[in-house]
Amino acid sequence: MAELTNPVQQTWELDSIFAGGSSSADFEAFLQQLQKDIAAMHQELQQLGAPGSLEEAAGLDRLIAGLQSAAGRIGEASSFVACLTAENQHDKKAVQLSSKVTTLRAAYENAMTLFQNVLRNTDDELWELWMSREEVAPISFVLSEKRAAAREKLAPELESLASDLAIDGYHGWGQHYDTIVSKVAVPFEDEDGRQMSLSVGQAANKLGDNSREVREETFKNWEEAWGEVADYCADTLNRLAGFRIKLYEKRGWNDILKEPLDINRMSKATLDMMWQVIEENKPVFVAYLNRKAKLMGLEQLSWSDVDAPLGESADKISYEAAAEEIVKQFRNFSPKLADFSAEAFNKRWIEAEDRPGKRPGGFCTSLPVSGQTRIFMTFGGTVSNVSTLAHELGHAYHQYLMDELPQFNQDYAMNVAETASTFAEMIVADALVNNAADDKQKLSLLADKISSSVSFFMNIHARFLFETRFYERRKQGELSAGELSALMEEAQREAYHGALASYHPHFWASKLHFYITDVPFYNFPYTFGYMFSTGLYARAQHEGQSFAAKYDALLQDTGRMTVEELASKHLGVDLTQPDFWREAMAPAVADVKAFLELTE
Repeated sequence: MAELTNPVQQTWELDSIFAGGSSSADFEAFLQQLQKDIAAMHQELQQLGAPGSLEEAAGLDRLIAGLQSAAGRIGEASSFVACLTAENQHDKKAVQLSSKVTTLRAAYENAMTLFQNVLRNTDDELWELWMSREEVAPISFVLSEKRAAAREKLAPELESLASDLAIDGYHGWGQHYDTIVSKVAVPFEDEDGRQMSLSVGQAANKLGDNSREVREETFKNWEEAWGEVADYCADTLNRLAGFRIKLYEKRGWNDILKEPLDINRMSKATLDMMWQVIEENKPVFVAYLNRKAKLMGLEQLSWSDVDAPLGESADKISYEAAAEEIVKQFRNFSPKLADFSAEAFNKRWIEAEDRPGKRPGGFCTSLPVSGQTRIFMTFGGTVSNVSTLAHELGHAYHQYLMDELPQFNQDYAMNVAETASTFAEMIVADALVNNAADDKQKLSLLADKISSSVSFFMNIHARFLFETRFYERRKQGELSAGELSALMEEAQREAYHGALASYHPHFWASKLHFYITDVPFYNFPYTFGYMFSTGLYARAQHEGQSFAAKYDALLQDTGRMTVEELASKHLGVDLTQPDFWREAMAPAVADVKAFLELTE
């Protein structure tokens, strides 16, 4: 049984991956070798036609192994650079390395395009024989997926051209957004009246402060700060969307959701059913927002009140106490999850220190070659921070379970990735509520738990509505910063059923997720993961620790089947029908009803 070391460090360790940070000679050599290997594979693939016999198909095993190795190494490089740029936004060398890795990824995608063309042109009968071979059968789902995708894209040379142009075009604009964010400063006055300038990461923590005065003042300054760079953000968002729309048009894709749904291995029917069940239940969450406003002495909540803490749970929690509580509660569900998490703390895989210069938000990134993960966040001592820490550890555990699988089978989509993280978050949130000292503390903890539901069902729905409508309008031309803000506020009003007194018009500018080029529509998968995990969590509560092994098996399958197949195999449910979604919604509704009863 792994135990936490004392004290628990708040800064991560990166030298075991590549010593020397952005000046690492080892990393430079790693990139050079990767570049050579990709170039060699590309050259070989250019000369390669579709196999004409099973013997020729079997001869491609070495090439498949090389592509999987390169994919893992690109993941390693990308994660290492992401850590460097996140821990210090002013590290110019890290930004340059990020550009190098993007170039390498594009070169790999070009090689993969040629490989997929080989798959596309393989005879159907030969294909079935090939996929049944013992050597490739474990990755046959992914290979079949790549073959089907190739048949829906442009000719290989055109896809390679698009990938090359995306380096300084599409991905370049995404990196430009990071530069914009690094220049944003939010003015703040502390308790002693001292004026200071906060990074967006630090200011974001202040938006969750226990003091309404601090929250409101910070939010006003936050909106103004993003308003000052809104034109730059609008340029960036318009260019990103324009690139994608034009590429889709050339491929003959009319639905802007085609790619994100394909990436997440889910159907439109499943997505629509999920939103339908959420919409059915929104009045319950509006009742919660109204009751919370009443408790705070307000007619309606403002945007900065929605996630505001209530009562005693707002007391600061030390990082050490958070680590101990998380490991303790994880152990009640799965000793394996608890031991892994203790090791993550002990090995300093987590960067949580509250200091200037860090990028906002939190993430977990995997390092396939090292067999490690790294977690990034800024810990400010709130209950929300504890939830974020548990959430990211859930991601890390998911990857840990995948490490033993072929690299192609480790490529699981965002929606199922969010399942493990949200499940871990629920374990801790439920424990905090159940172990509350009194009704007052229970109420504040319930409110924090329900705020997650509000975020997934309302905030993220607003993002989805905004992005869907933005892309449709972008087909007709660029939108100004003012038009984007209006579109954002309209989506928020609709998603929250008009329950708030004020909204966040510049949310489209301040939210990194709209600018991530690797994952289009970085929103609905969060909600899917949340609801899928609530369904899993209900079963875990019913079955106890015996469910842990089933849970691990489900997570290990997330990279080699659709979500509909995953749910059918491990849960025996149909995601295109409302039954599972209503079952998954029940715990969140029960939380609201408990809150309303406690506050009668």
